[in-house]
Amino acid sequence: MTADALWLQLESAEAGHAVALSEALDAIAWNDTGLIPVITQRHDSGEVLMLAWMNCTALQETLHSGQVCYWSRSRQQLWRKGETSGHRQRLLSAHLDCDGDALLIKVEQLGPACHTGRSNCFYNDLDGDQLRVAVSRPA
Repeated sequence: MTADALWLQLESAEAGHAVALSEALDAIAWNDTGLIPVITQRHDSGEVLMLAWMNCTALQETLHSGQVCYWSRSRQQLWRKGETSGHRQRLLSAHLDCDGDALLIKVEQLGPACHTGRSNCFYNDLDGDQLRVAVSRPA
């Protein structure tokens, strides 16, 4: 089955219909560099914490271990969230969008999600004709 055919099949599938993980991984619309964007959300509040990227290896590690692993585009290597800071993300659920080109994960966040110490990475507000920092960096 082609990737497009899988997503079309799933559009009309009833709740509970399942396909093998290997088939789903093959059908994901990885970009030209083999990555998929990942929106990370706090499971209890719904707060959007960050946007990052995963390759197939990072996604499989995340699903297998329960600890979130991303792909660092700047370092060109796997990035296990919280490995150095201790601010880990425990995976609670993972969801692909309707055409397999974006991933939403819901996590238990230990500590701040942003490397700046802020609770999330979205602290810059676009407001009219300016960008405004909405949350100060913790002291």
